[in-house]
Amino acid sequence: MQVALRDVHDSDLPVFFRQLNDPEALRMAAFTPRDPADWDAFEARWKQQRLSAVVVARTVLADGDVVGSAAVYGEPGEREVTYWIDRTYWGRGIATAALGDLLAEVPERPLYARAAADNEGSLRVLTKCGFRLTAHATGYANARGEEIDEVVLRLEG
Repeated sequence: MQVALRDVHDSDLPVFFRQLNDPEALRMAAFTPRDPADWDAFEARWKQQRLSAVVVARTVLADGDVVGSAAVYGEPGEREVTYWIDRTYWGRGIATAALGDLLAEVPERPLYARAAADNEGSLRVLTKCGFRLTAHATGYANARGEEIDEVVLRLEG
């Protein structure tokens, strides 16, 4: 399967919105928008990200199909990565390949990542891409309606 990144197109947003509203994916991601079914808030957030000079947002393609998104955001020295892959594509190495491509495109370091402590798939992706665990924390997970354990990972130069 060939994985590629490209700029986000308007036509990608309905696909991202559908992916964001998958109940199993929401639970796994945990730290999601308060109301993922709010299209207006979703669209406004993506518009802001796409206009931002500090956000690098990309659409993830697998064999030419839109399967998710990946981004780097935040202030220098505190920038984080994020990604979302359609659940039907989990376990195929797509997230790892997409994140690797994004890291090659955005060479600044350090970069950080956060994940629910029980999100083993995401933790595997991050460690395969060179991130190392640096801290444990707790945070309110909208998708789970409670405070949960999370981990913070860091990628050095």
